[in-house]
Amino acid sequence: MRSELLEDMVTVISPKTVRLNQKSHYGKLEGERLELSLVEAVYLMEKGKITIFENEKEYSLDDLVQILKEKGVYGKYVVYRDLRNRGYIVKTGFKYGSEFRLYERGTAPGEGHSNYLVKVIPENYELDISNFSSYVRVAHGVNKNLLMAVVDEEGDITYYNVEWIRP
Repeated sequence: MRSELLEDMVTVISPKTVRLNQKSHYGKLEGERLELSLVEAVYLMEKGKITIFENEKEYSLDDLVQILKEKGVYGKYVVYRDLRNRGYIVKTGFKYGSEFRLYERGTAPGEGHSNYLVKVIPENYELDISNFSSYVRVAHGVNKNLLMAVVDEEGDITYYNVEWIRP
């Protein structure tokens, strides 16, 4: 399916977009137009589901990976790809101050609640304790666990499940 890149969004217009959204829960559906984040779109391109154009220029996967790196979101893509490949449904966690909401296999947006908020951080990131505390507090406040995804320079991911405990 052909898609169009416009800044950080990719739009797919095709009758098949309904299936991509309803069956696999990608993007946001507006009629037959599917709006994808750049991270989702690159993942779908890597899987051979879409091609991405800007005007008449077709992007290669390498082009898009370079764009992700330039925008500082390549680590976010690596985590998204890993979680999707493990069978999870991954949606934006923006309103919770995290990169993603994570739905267990078999649960979908609208059919249940996400169990995790996923915060992506690079391995060399200096995490301020007050920021860390706020991530945990927000997750706890919305009845979710916090999953910290630490991405190293090689793109390897270490996940930490962080829970609020009252002594």
